[in-house]
Amino acid sequence: MAADLLLLRHGIAIERSPSRPDDGRELTEAGRRRTRAVLDRLVDSGLRADRLLASPLARARQTAELAVAAGLAPRLELAEALAPGGDPLPLIGTWLAELGVTGVGRRRLALVGHEPDLGLLVAHLIGAVPGSIDLRKAGVAVLRLPGPATSGLAGRARLRLLLAPRLLLAGV
Repeated sequence: MAADLLLLRHGIAIERSPSRPDDGRELTEAGRRRTRAVLDRLVDSGLRADRLLASPLARARQTAELAVAAGLAPRLELAEALAPGGDPLPLIGTWLAELGVTGVGRRRLALVGHEPDLGLLVAHLIGAVPGSIDLRKAGVAVLRLPGPATSGLAGRARLRLLLAPRLLLAGV
């Protein structure tokens, strides 16, 4: 059984402001359009996920809703561990453990979240220097995870894809 991890950073959101709570910042109209276009490109390329987890913050939740609408995944689940400063490693470990019980074939988990957390997660999983990976808004990374082991993931994943939206949308 092969397992992939798809990481998607939320799209362009309303700017930070002292009068606006960070968790309520929504995608801008331009952010929605660009994110939809990126997701359409990913789905048209055959990229799909069996399960999609997203940060509960508005901009990530909206990005995940667009992903489901585009056909990237069957449904959306919110996960507090994907909020800024959270720890998604237990989510990944649990998912891998479930895969070890349930079967064969390629499986893909999609996580929608924030920077710098997603970049730090990628760096941790592939054994790169923290801070060396940066996902642009609506950017995507795909990693191949090692077997069904639930621990010891650090440095064992392989980076399969790291794309900025402008590269995905070039020529569109």
